[in-house]
Amino acid sequence: MDYDSIDTAIPTLGEAKTDSPIKAKGSRVRGQVFVSDEERVLIDSDLSRLEKRIREGMPIPSFEKAGPREKTYFDPSKLKCALVTCGGLCPGLNDIIRAMVLELHYGYGVENILGIRYGILGFLPEYSYQEKVLNPKVVSGIHEMGGSFLGTSRGPKTGEVIEKVVDYLDRTNIGILFMIGGDGTLRAASLLADEIMTRGLRISVVSVPKTIDNDIHLVSRSFGFHTAVELATTAIRGAHNEAQGHPNGIGLIRLMGRDAGFIAATATLALQDVNFTLIPEVAFDLAPPNGLLGALEDRLKERGHAVIVVAEGVKENIPECKKKDKDVGLFLKGEIVSHFKGKDIEINLKYIDPSYMIRSLSANASDNVFCSFLGRDAVHAGMAGKTRLLISQWNEELVHVPMSASVSRTKQVDPNGKLWFGVLEATGQGALKNDRQFVVPPSGGATQPKGGTANF
Repeated sequence: MDYDSIDTAIPTLGEAKTDSPIKAKGSRVRGQVFVSDEERVLIDSDLSRLEKRIREGMPIPSFEKAGPREKTYFDPSKLKCALVTCGGLCPGLNDIIRAMVLELHYGYGVENILGIRYGILGFLPEYSYQEKVLNPKVVSGIHEMGGSFLGTSRGPKTGEVIEKVVDYLDRTNIGILFMIGGDGTLRAASLLADEIMTRGLRISVVSVPKTIDNDIHLVSRSFGFHTAVELATTAIRGAHNEAQGHPNGIGLIRLMGRDAGFIAATATLALQDVNFTLIPEVAFDLAPPNGLLGALEDRLKERGHAVIVVAEGVKENIPECKKKDKDVGLFLKGEIVSHFKGKDIEINLKYIDPSYMIRSLSANASDNVFCSFLGRDAVHAGMAGKTRLLISQWNEELVHVPMSASVSRTKQVDPNGKLWFGVLEATGQGALKNDRQFVVPPSGGATQPKGGTANF
């Protein structure tokens, strides 16, 4: 990663001059809880590289640490906030909503909080979706529910609606807009902030990145990921039991991972009953002798059963699948059945796709806690008048990352890194290439440019 190219400066709406209401809560919160803008978290924690930078007089790249500030920009008694969830469902959405509402209400005394219904569509007058008035009573218990309490949508392309959204924010006197969504939402939030600045409005835009795939650039962990891995292992366990219970049994599990294979790779290591793991970052061959089908045949001859995990984005590595725009799980199922039928070898294949079940369920305990911190730190950032940022975990700390540094890049599994090496050790699958060579993306697999329009 080119750390020197990352601009970590966080824009603000103006000077924060008012003592935080949190400071007045006496013994409940002590002064050391507050964070100053001078407190930084290293981007690169490698000691040898840090020493080299110091010797050469180079700057040390770092992020601004997240947390409550002693001074606020907004007057809580006059402030109105809006919350919106965009894109696909993800475990933890309701936890984020609840944490934000509780912190705004109890921490800062903000009473005017609106929940926008069904993502970007809720801003548009032609849909006439009624906003939800949010308070602690309304959000009580929603963290135990799956899905999104506010509803969500992927919405139309933002180029068509940016002005309408800002019109809504201006007309309803919104001071802080909290946007919970993925890469498309981050791009949209950045465009909204541009339009807000063009109009000279004092509106803060703060994002909590949402991706079940854990693939947002400069975000080491996204909420819902631990829940997704936990639930994925349940599917793998079921597939393994099915495979063991039948002669030449094969369990084939398709997991989420459009651009990155973090869920597939991590779930493989969590259970270690998988024999072949296929992810978008690592190319492979289907054809024998050393491609997947040949290796699978050898596995059945040796052990009598096999388990395969495939991330949805693997279809981009298979020309026939990509060209026909087929689901990669069903495509591989067909290829496997056809291969063994052609050899007159009877198999028993069970196909499992738990994707939508995983996306729509409530978060586990680990993600419950993580979401609480994310939601509250998003509120702290907005109240301090900070804008155009997302709340990220980096080097085990929560930090402020400028939207401009993260948007339109995707984080990927490094084919030469420890995670993928662990998968290869756990599965023993080898390269699955007929030339016995790994194919590594030009970037080394760390990050790749991400195209597409800025969809909410």
